[in-house]
Amino acid sequence: MSDVFGLVAGEGSFPLLVARGAHAQGKKVVVVGFRGSASEELRQYAQVFELASVARPGSWLRILKKHGVSQAIMVGSVAKTRMTQRFVIIRNLPDWQGLKLWFTVLRKDKRPQTVLSAMINLFASRGIELIDSTTFCKDQLATPGPMTRRMPTDDQWQDIHFGWDRCNTISRLDIGQAMAVLHRDVIAVEAVEGTNAMIERAGNLCRSGGWICIKVSNKNQDMRLDVPTVGTTTIEKLHAAKASCLVLEPDKTILLEKEKVIELAEKYQIAIVGYDSKTAAKTEERI
Repeated sequence: MSDVFGLVAGEGSFPLLVARGAHAQGKKVVVVGFRGSASEELRQYAQVFELASVARPGSWLRILKKHGVSQAIMVGSVAKTRMTQRFVIIRNLPDWQGLKLWFTVLRKDKRPQTVLSAMINLFASRGIELIDSTTFCKDQLATPGPMTRRMPTDDQWQDIHFGWDRCNTISRLDIGQAMAVLHRDVIAVEAVEGTNAMIERAGNLCRSGGWICIKVSNKNQDMRLDVPTVGTTTIEKLHAAKASCLVLEPDKTILLEKEKVIELAEKYQIAIVGYDSKTAAKTEERI
């Protein structure tokens, strides 16, 4: 792996985890931050920090190549509030690469997997390899089995067994990646609204609480650009919606600031479990 590392960063704490981890490993970190989205905190871990428009991929690539980047990670979302501000269209006029991407790929197919594949190909065409986005923060990944001191009850384990395959099915069908379950009934299924909105909806539908939230990876997941994340905001929403347990896929889900996430879950008495075949076998024997 090269000593020079590139990071194309949107908003959120995921880019910070990546930059911090790369910096700790002695990498020269070159950050291209999306204007209006990337955190200024990234500067403390970067030898190079430049801002660019989200609609101008040509400029990202020029900055990275200028500083000798051959491997990069692209993580973080784009702040939706910024997209409604005055003069946003002028500030985000697409460059040639952006226009080419739109007219050759995205105009016909805007599915996430298509967008991700197009980005990988675009970077590769300039000699830059997009690598696994968890490369520098493996310690933040979900692990198998209970991650909190609080354990699911036997009844909740049955809900987990019931919901796991069903949640993987909706993921394979590209419907969503999360599901709410109580007493072997599906309360809510994530779709385009996202996990946090589904959690709120499940809380409204199940006022008595005690339900579990299962979140899996996309079955066509590419760790370079598509890693599910859970942060303290997720735990706060689960608590507000009276959920009792969060089930995640080990090694494929990032807990943003893992220690804080687990500490908050302990405070609210929400169990967090990494569910895999070994965990399933152990609990099925007991119940």
